[in-house]
Amino acid sequence: MHEVPTITPQALKAELEGPNPPQLLDVREDDEREISVLDDHAHIPLDDLQDRFRELDASANWVVYCRTGKRSHNAAAYLKHRGFTQVRNLETGINGWAETIDPSMTTY
Repeated sequence: MHEVPTITPQALKAELEGPNPPQLLDVREDDEREISVLDDHAHIPLDDLQDRFRELDASANWVVYCRTGKRSHNAAAYLKHRGFTQVRNLETGINGWAETIDPSMTTY
């Protein structure tokens, strides 16, 4: 299994506000996105990633997220295995983002 670098919500917020923001990939299910979403970036549920990863730019700078960081870790490892060179996992998921960056966001 490929080692997956992580990024904290605070560091991600700084990068998103910077000159070269990363691309975000949400690997949660559709119903989860109805609860909360970071932004309107790429969305491929983890179960579909194996069939759809070619839709993503393998040379882009990606941060993958899910609810808590577990599924996104697996997704990021898979993408690294498929040749993506700049992939990080949002270590606490969208719930961690809500707790530390945007308390108005619904957690679940």
